Amino acid sequence: MSWLKKILILCLIGLVVAILGVAAAYWYVKDDLPDVRQLQDVRLQTPMRVFTADGELMSQFGEQRRIPLTLDQMPPQLIEAFLATEDSRFYDHPGFDVIGMMRAAIVVASTRDATQGASTITQQLARNFFLTREKKIIRKIKEIFLAVKIERVLSKDEILELYLNKIELGHRAFGVGAAAQVYFGKTVDELTLDEIAIIAGLPQAPSVLNPVRSPTNARNRRNIVLGRMLTMNYITEQEYREALQAPVISRRHGAQITASAPYVAEMVRQQVVDMYGEDFAYSAGLQVHTTVSKPIQDAARRAVQQNLYDYDERHGYRGPEAKLWQQDDEEGQDAWPESELLRYLAEQSSLEDLLHAVVLATEEQTAQVLMADGQHITLPWEGLKWARSFISDHRQGHAPRQATDILQPGMHIRVRHNGEHWQLSQVPAASSAFVAMDPNTGAIQALVGGFSFAQSQFNRATQAKRQVGSTIKPFIYSAALEHGYTLASIVNDAPIHHWDQGAGIAWRPRNSPAVYDGPIRVREALAKSKNVVSVRLMRGVGLDETIAHLRNFGFAEQDLPRNETLSLGSASLTPLELANGYAVFANGGYLVDPYVIDRIYNEEGELIYQHQPRIACPKCQQETAEQPAELDSEAQLAQLFAALDAGQESSDSTALPAAPRVLSEQNAFLIREALKTSIWGGGNWNRGTGWNGTAWRAQSLQRRDLSGKTGTTNDSKDTWFAGFNRQLVGISWVGFDDANRSLGRATWNANLGRDQSSGLEAGARTALPAWISFMQVAMQDMPADPAETPSGISSVRIDAETGLLSRANDHTSMFEFFMRGTEPSQHAQPGSPSFSFDDEVPDTELLELFD
Repeated sequence: MSWLKKILILCLIGLVVAILGVAAAYWYVKDDLPDVRQLQDVRLQTPMRVFTADGELMSQFGEQRRIPLTLDQMPPQLIEAFLATEDSRFYDHPGFDVIGMMRAAIVVASTRDATQGASTITQQLARNFFLTREKKIIRKIKEIFLAVKIERVLSKDEILELYLNKIELGHRAFGVGAAAQVYFGKTVDELTLDEIAIIAGLPQAPSVLNPVRSPTNARNRRNIVLGRMLTMNYITEQEYREALQAPVISRRHGAQITASAPYVAEMVRQQVVDMYGEDFAYSAGLQVHTTVSKPIQDAARRAVQQNLYDYDERHGYRGPEAKLWQQDDEEGQDAWPESELLRYLAEQSSLEDLLHAVVLATEEQTAQVLMADGQHITLPWEGLKWARSFISDHRQGHAPRQATDILQPGMHIRVRHNGEHWQLSQVPAASSAFVAMDPNTGAIQALVGGFSFAQSQFNRATQAKRQVGSTIKPFIYSAALEHGYTLASIVNDAPIHHWDQGAGIAWRPRNSPAVYDGPIRVREALAKSKNVVSVRLMRGVGLDETIAHLRNFGFAEQDLPRNETLSLGSASLTPLELANGYAVFANGGYLVDPYVIDRIYNEEGELIYQHQPRIACPKCQQETAEQPAELDSEAQLAQLFAALDAGQESSDSTALPAAPRVLSEQNAFLIREALKTSIWGGGNWNRGTGWNGTAWRAQSLQRRDLSGKTGTTNDSKDTWFAGFNRQLVGISWVGFDDANRSLGRATWNANLGRDQSSGLEAGARTALPAWISFMQVAMQDMPADPAETPSGISSVRIDAETGLLSRANDHTSMFEFFMRGTEPSQHAQPGSPSFSFDDEVPDTELLELFD
């Protein structure tokens, strides 16, 4: 009994010491313990997500990848895997596990190995939110006290839900939702048992146990997790064995992007960061909805890429990426084994739809190649015959006759599937950009800043100021209409020789091509893009007056050269700036503001930002600053414009902020009409007087409501097409990033016949095809605009040659639009041309004209 008493006394003393020790420890650390009640209102850092107007995910930005889930959204097996591995008595302990701590202590005492932890899920949660990972006794004491406090504040399910969303699982994935996406490209409910076990094994050491970095470590850890699940009776013996046999297949996945618009996404990222700062933008779970729709954006991207492929193929094949072996000489090398080729191809990074391949053999007009996925494919002659050799931007080699003229075994090449067959390809050397916007609101409908964002993040649609060439002419002609000219005015299309006294040289602007028609009506001159007429019109208006007029379209004065080259397109603008200028013609004279962010929601789904566009709407009143308008985004705008198009009043029309009018409705209408002639031409083909405008290829769209203008700069360094109707403006640009490099010319390729275009690269040949391809999709369900003539416009019959009034009713006459009061007052005399030049023409030029 004495021994029993001694044991009881020792136990009591030990208990008292333990209580005092715990009390002392708590007293020591209590001032350093944070208030765990903040976990009741915790906000997990979630990335910013960017969506298209139709709800497709465009991109996401943030240091931490997280997909918050409720416990109900997680598969039971996933929860059981974490409980079996991390805390099997989670629902029984008060926040710390005495049994687990004793087991860890025994391991430390027997092996002196302190790697085995005894932290419960609640302790891990405390550490993740409030503490560091430093291995010190004081940190462990704080962790236990915090765990107990957490258990008093939150329920077990709330603790587990926070833990599974907070835990770091490698590759910037935080929480099980993000881990499922990053490692397997799946949602949690799509995970298999073996994948669940891999994720549940990550918390111990995510950097070395993840399946991307070390499949072997991940497999070993997975098997341990599966064993614990079997021991806990969470899975059956059969499930256990099947999961053990599953291979570890994983790669790093990005966000589940469903709409490819990286240039737009980057624009949005920059704007949101400017609005809210980086910390809030990247971690507050913002949901940003843009004005871009997936089908329209896809059409723009495909149009740009295919157009660059077409340009590249016109100019020839620049050769393979590399030659792995060569067998055509006396010291021929042995071909690589297929296993080595597959390892080599696996190391190559793909770009857009261009895939890596190695040529294995060539026959007469086919080539056998090995793809990175191990597939053997045949390149048919249809996919090879374009590939004559590239010599320079202006020269190409002879058309190939057989596959060996192009390819040899051992060549590392790029191929793509064009929808019909595989074909040899290459990364385009030229660059391009495309912008489409709603001219009535400024909403950007589609934007492509280059061939591939992965290749270059430089956004040519918004950052590249390039000379605009003849796309400036509608603005020059618009200024002329403001200063007394009409579409029927006759201007002398003849060479100009202007002596520059200061420079001691003569300036001789020329037409391209160098064809001069003599006296020509303004409408026809614009449609045929006559350079010298543009110069004469600007002279008639005056340089200062012309620049002042161009500023009304939103162009910065510093981008407008103060000399006569301005009339030929020496101004440098971005495609977006040019689109905004053309929107003034499209919408009837209003300057709108381009925008891409429509609205922003916070993590709780509350609207925190709604863009208020200034509308091109003559019936809308501008709101005062004290009473800003409130719009219901695109739905309300669509309803408004439908009512306005029907001639009805809208209850919202007086509440919308109106864009400023910068051009008369009549001037905008006349330029629109003149630019329709750029597409459809004029004259009478049956009488031999028919002629085409520079944009005649756009006739393939079979729409009479389209207006457009081509543009080409000196030496074809920049090529443009700007086209629009009242609902959509599209700008296409093609050029090299090196502004000094010419797009050159393509000679005839006998292998391609009618399937190709040869000659000097220009706006009509190089930029217009992308615009046509885009419009074929974008305008598919868009009804044609009715041909409405605004008030203040009259239509009279004129003589096609002189621009004067005509009494004839045949091919020599036509109807022309005029601003009321500017109609010609004289009639043309039959058989005797009567020219009325609207600028002073030196006699020497008249002699040249009629010589």
